[in-house]
Order: sequence, then C-alpha cells, then structure tokens
Amino acid sequence: MATELTHQKYKQLYETDYNLWVLETVKKLQNRELDSLDWKNLIDEVLDLSRREKRRLESLLTRLLEHLLKLKYWDSKRELNQNHWQREIRNFRKQIKRDLKASPSLKNYLVEQFSELYQDARELVSDASGLPLDHFPEPPIAPLEKVLDENWLP
Repeated sequence: MATELTHQKYKQLYETDYNLWVLETVKKLQNRELDSLDWKNLIDEVLDLSRREKRRLESLLTRLLEHLLKLKYWDSKRELNQNHWQREIRNFRKQIKRDLKASPSLKNYLVEQFSELYQDARELVSDASGLPLDHFPEPPIAPLEKVLDENWLP
C-alpha cells in the first residue's frame, strides 16, 4: 500500500513539481524500474522533444528567410542594415546546420515546411517594412539548398 501511495505521489509530481518528476523518472530509468514509470507523461515528454526541435528549426528558417528577403528587397534600409542582416543570415545558417547535424532526419521536415515558412517570412517582412506583400515574390526566392548555402546571398 505504501508503494502504491508513493507511486501515486510520483505520478502527481508531473503536475506539481515537474523538475522533481524528471529527476525521479531518470532515477527509475537508471534503476530499470520500468513498472513504476509514469509512462503516459514520459511518452508525451519524449514526443515533445521532437516537437520542440521542429519548432526551433521552423523559427530559425523563418528568420533566415526574413533576412534574405530584407537584404534583397528592402532597398530603403539596405545600406544602413546590410552588415547586420548578413551577420544574422550567417548566424541562422550556422544554427540550422548544427541542428541538422544533430538530427539529420529533420531535413525532410524542413523540405516539407519550406513553402509555408517562406510565406510566413514574406508576411513578416511586409509588416516590418511597410512594403506591400506583393513586393516580395510569392514563390520562394531560392530552393532550400541554396537558402542554406553559406556562400549564397540574393
């Protein structure tokens, strides 16, 4: 009965003290106490790791596309901001490259999301610049491979 109560308290930790839940879960995994794991929440957390990686890559690629669009199409601000935009482009590319090196299977995910993320970037740059959306081409300015190429600028 005491073990069941302890197990119940452990499961409640997910809602009441997430950090302690993680530490206890790690301990149970290390000790191979598989029967006492909070499987539902553990599975949710493992799946969430993948979702977080995807969201991070989506954000990085959107930001990269924004800066490429700014560099090519925001003429009135280019002279003042060109160096900053190019530095940001380099930074986003390096982060994406590192993330894809750690999780190469996410490259396919970026390929699938590329057009949608490009449209998001168009809207964001249009909002930031005050330029009409149709000032920025609807089809992507380059294929994903080129966008990620450290030697390419529009």
